[in-house]
Amino acid sequence: MAAQTAETRGFETEAKQLLHLMIHSLYSNKEIFLRELISNASDAADKLRFASLSQPELLETGGEPKVQIDFDTEKNILMISDNGIGMTRDEVITNLGTIAKSGTAQFLENLTGDEKKDSQLIGQFGVGFYSAFIVADKVEVRTRRAGTAEDEATLWISEGEADYSLEAVSKATAGTEITLHLKADEKEYAESYRLRSIVKKYADHISIPVFMQKEDLPVTDEADEDGSKKDEESVVEYEAVNEAKALWTRSRKDVKADEYKEFYKSVSHDFEDPLEWSHNKVEGKLEYTSLLYVPARAPYDLWNRDSARGLKLYVQRVFIMDDAEQFLPLYLRFMKGIVDSNDISLNVSREILQEDPVVDSMRSALTKRALDMLEKMRKKDKDKYNSFWNEFGQALKEGPAEDFTNKEKVAKLLQFTTTHSESDAQDQCLDDYISRMKEDQEKIYYLVADSAKAGRNSPHLEIFRKKGIEVILMHDRIDEWLMSHLQEFDGRQFQDISRGELDLGKLEDEEDKEVQEKTEKEFVKLVERIKENLGDKVKEVRVTHRLTGSPACLAVDDHDMGMQMRKIMEASGQAVPETKPIFEINPTHPLLVKLDKEADEDRFGDIVSILFGQAGLADGVQLEDPADFSARLNKLLLELVN
Repeated sequence: MAAQTAETRGFETEAKQLLHLMIHSLYSNKEIFLRELISNASDAADKLRFASLSQPELLETGGEPKVQIDFDTEKNILMISDNGIGMTRDEVITNLGTIAKSGTAQFLENLTGDEKKDSQLIGQFGVGFYSAFIVADKVEVRTRRAGTAEDEATLWISEGEADYSLEAVSKATAGTEITLHLKADEKEYAESYRLRSIVKKYADHISIPVFMQKEDLPVTDEADEDGSKKDEESVVEYEAVNEAKALWTRSRKDVKADEYKEFYKSVSHDFEDPLEWSHNKVEGKLEYTSLLYVPARAPYDLWNRDSARGLKLYVQRVFIMDDAEQFLPLYLRFMKGIVDSNDISLNVSREILQEDPVVDSMRSALTKRALDMLEKMRKKDKDKYNSFWNEFGQALKEGPAEDFTNKEKVAKLLQFTTTHSESDAQDQCLDDYISRMKEDQEKIYYLVADSAKAGRNSPHLEIFRKKGIEVILMHDRIDEWLMSHLQEFDGRQFQDISRGELDLGKLEDEEDKEVQEKTEKEFVKLVERIKENLGDKVKEVRVTHRLTGSPACLAVDDHDMGMQMRKIMEASGQAVPETKPIFEINPTHPLLVKLDKEADEDRFGDIVSILFGQAGLADGVQLEDPADFSARLNKLLLELVN
């Protein structure tokens, strides 16, 4: 290869921002840099092992995969090296000079400047290679892609500021060496005891050995095949300091909680403990092991449905791919973990996974296991489940539409605010609601609103308050769409109390029905007069029985699109079918009593328009003509003042 001088390149703006934040926000948990670098080295070894299945020539020396840690206490240097897949020059630029993640700009916009809060946000984004700059003021990466010549290696050097340099160099073996020139006050990370304790803490679960020199001897550049290094004065001996057995292959009773937590952090690059996990081995018709985790916080890109998601896939302990999305449905995209199968081909691809009946069977079983884990958490620790719900509840609400088979299981996990809730928190499940239903209540009543406060103040609730009937208040943007796919639960139908004619079934006695019929007949002419005045603004005008204190309200026809769904579609630029509301009046209200006696048609029209506008405002509907509404209202106010 032709000689090439060092080239200086600038970091992308986003990379510079993240580097600065990483250095200044994670000072309280510095040691995670070693976990991240060892995890990356382990991934590189996994990728080489998979690639060598079809290209055995990539295994140059035939040596077993390993990670090696060297340190020089006097020079304050730490080196982490591996014999994994390595990188080409272009891959170095892509992986170390940019942040190749969708939504990075949005992530950075969410940063507050508060170091504590921002450090938590970084955990949702992922830490990775850049964590090296937490403890080092200069980092060198020497790497060669497996299958390339010795003189096709690349040297990357940066001090974590605005730029980095690239230089073509030689490297005897494939893989990557990362040299950290530690900061003056970070000498502890070049000391044997400290390094060993960190490796034991963070790397016991990985499936390849991590070797460390036995004594505090200087770092050298040459290594024997067995891992020993030589210089003129001494021979450096190495020993494995981790268990080097994949955690998921061990028996559950032999794995401690702290080990499960550290494995999660390695898999997810999160530095918060997971909320829950489930480790399971299946034997029989199918043979596979799964380890599923529920994170404590939603990732920054949870709502980007195209972002990377899924489980790490292993076949017979051989790493196959990250983010295998075929094993869990999209609404469970927040789940992290691994699946290791004995029944899938080692040469599998993403396309083959989509058509493999074995994968379909595993997906079905893993989905049920994930839902059972959540249900167990809900029953065992309500506070923990509420924490989960606040982070991932809206994603779970996508379930009934996407997963017909598990619709009932998902529905049991849903939580809402109700009129019996002490706060606006979504902390009531459907089982809770059913347990409080009145003796003759046949339906589950709910109301969709823009917020919990708007729901609580809705006139549609008046008759339910009077009769002491609990109503679910749905105020997430996704709720109306959810309910279009969830018609019943536990044999009971859902009823939107703002839709269609109100029917309380057995909760209404004969006396109530007689009063309603009499009222409807008595005010037929008033209804016709209002309908004539409003014209094509409404589909229908009718006497309501759902109001006890308000003069009027708007209802939606049984088959029309609700207000919330209309807003979502309009905001996304989609065509919305034209619908008209049903205007319901409470003729016993003093305003309607006076309106019925109003002889001045202009004044009658003003009052009707104001009542219609107010009913819309109560439902969160934007006024079609605010100026006209204000003019009519001011006109009536002036009459009152005069």
